[in-house]
Amino acid sequence: MTITAAMVKDLRERTGLGMMECKAALTETQGNMDAAIDLLRKKAGAKVEKKSGRTAAEGAIGLWLSPDRKLAAMVEVNSETDFVAKGDDFQDFASAVAAAVARDNPTDIEAVASLKLDGGEMVSKVREALVAKLGENIGVRRFVRVAAKQGQVASYVHGRKIGVLVEVAGGDEALAKDVAMHIAASKPECVSKEQVPAELIAKEKEIFSAQAAQSGKPANIIEKMVEGRIAKFLGEVTLLGQPFVKDPDNSVEKLLKSKNATVAGFTRYEVGEGIEKKSGDFAAEVMAQVKGG
Repeated sequence: MTITAAMVKDLRERTGLGMMECKAALTETQGNMDAAIDLLRKKAGAKVEKKSGRTAAEGAIGLWLSPDRKLAAMVEVNSETDFVAKGDDFQDFASAVAAAVARDNPTDIEAVASLKLDGGEMVSKVREALVAKLGENIGVRRFVRVAAKQGQVASYVHGRKIGVLVEVAGGDEALAKDVAMHIAASKPECVSKEQVPAELIAKEKEIFSAQAAQSGKPANIIEKMVEGRIAKFLGEVTLLGQPFVKDPDNSVEKLLKSKNATVAGFTRYEVGEGIEKKSGDFAAEVMAQVKGG
C-alpha cells in the first residue's frame, strides 16, 4: 500500500511525533492508522488520542428537557458551515427535532425523518425546505432519548457544539447540572471502571507493558509499574475516577457520595465527532468555563 504524505501528516498531528517515525509506523502497519498509533505508543510512549476528536461537519446540538426533568432528548444536526449552524432557523430545527424524539421515541435514525414536528410537517420535509433556503446539505446525524427511572435528567449544552444528558439519582438540581458540565469538559467514556471493556484494558496493559519493558527493570517492578498505569488509565476514562473540574482535589465519586447521589448513565455528543476535519477544542473551552464558574 502507498503511504501518502496526507496519511503521514494526519498521523503526525494525532501523535506529535516526527515525520520519519510516522511514515515507518504506517509502512509497518500497511497504512492502518489505528494500528500505527498503537505501534507508536508501544515504541515511544507517545500521548496520542485513542479516538478521533477531529470533525468533518459543522452543526449544532438540539436539546429538549421536560419541566419535571424526568424525560429528555438530544440530537446532533449537521450543516456544511458554522455560519449556517449559528442561524435561528437551523437551531430552531434542531430543538424541534429533539422535542419530537422525546415525544415519539423513534427506534432508529431512519425513523426520525418520518416524525412530525409541532407544526405538523415531517422532519424530512422541513429539512428539505431548510436545504433549499440555506443552500447547504443538512442532516440529523444521531439522537438519544432518556427517561429517568429514578432521580432526574440534567442537561448541558456548551456553545451549541457539546451536549450532555446525565441521569442522576439523589442530590439536587445544582449537583446534577455540575455533573453534566463536568462530563462536557472531561469527556469520560463510562461511569465506572466496571463498565470499561475488558478488551480495552487488555490492550492498554499490552501497550504499557511494552513501554515499561524498555526501562530494563526487573519483572516484578515492571508489573507494579503496569498496575499503576492501568489504575491511572481507569481514573482518566471513568466519570467516578476523574477529578471534579470545579474541585480537582476531590473525585466525582467523592462528590456524589457527599451528596448521597449516584449516576445511572450519561451521553455526551460533540458536533462532528469522529468525522475528519479540524475543529476548535470545545472541551477545553468548557473546562475553562466550568473552573471559572
